[in-house]
Amino acid sequence: MRLQINVELDYGLSRACDLLLQIEAAAIPEQRIEAAHLGLSPCEHFARVPAQDHIGERIWLRATDRIEVHYRATVGIERILRDVATLPALPPHRLPGETVQYLLPSRYCASHQFTDFVNERFGHLAGGAKLAAMRDWVTGHMTYTPGSSDSETSAVDTFHSGRGVCRDYAHLLITLARAGEIPARYASVYAPGVKPPDFHAVAEVFLGGEWHLVDATGMAREAEMAKIGIGRDSGDVAFLTGFGPLFLRSQSVSVGVLAG
Repeated sequence: MRLQINVELDYGLSRACDLLLQIEAAAIPEQRIEAAHLGLSPCEHFARVPAQDHIGERIWLRATDRIEVHYRATVGIERILRDVATLPALPPHRLPGETVQYLLPSRYCASHQFTDFVNERFGHLAGGAKLAAMRDWVTGHMTYTPGSSDSETSAVDTFHSGRGVCRDYAHLLITLARAGEIPARYASVYAPGVKPPDFHAVAEVFLGGEWHLVDATGMAREAEMAKIGIGRDSGDVAFLTGFGPLFLRSQSVSVGVLAG
């Protein structure tokens, strides 16, 4: 599977501002960066730094008045695919150290508040079968509703409202998985067929000794996702974070499938 990715960002700045950018597809074994170009409007500072768990990179920028970003990439997906429903889960005491942080509550994923719900609803299941049931429950419980949530919406809010966008679906599935003792993290990805076209968010769960991407919205398939970065929740992997006031002028994201 080969993807063509095109991103255009244009933001205004009220004053000189530090910015943290993370929009490039990560150069990792499961995906091959065949070609890539990043263009930026003039800025005072540019520096690359490792992203969370060294998956992808963040870019520190400092700019005044305006920041324009143009990103083009061709990415080949070479991910090993498995049916998560058939995979075993490791008991907590056998988990690798790097997965432990993804078993714990985080800002948007208060998993400790869902332990009783998960035990009552999914306690009869184990491993991947439990995760698959959680995914299906989130898909059936939620209605995809643009504009129904914002940057402060948590998984608790989403659980009660039953509405949200991809970010909210991912947060809720991550929260349920952690409450069920399955490490889960937030993944920012590019994927074709996402409506409306945009940066997409999915859960990534640790089963069978490996990480697997799971999209509770049903819009993206694991074989067609190019990973940008990961984190405990959306707070760790925003595509653009401004340390100062900024406002949207225009933004577009398009992802297409290439032949061959």
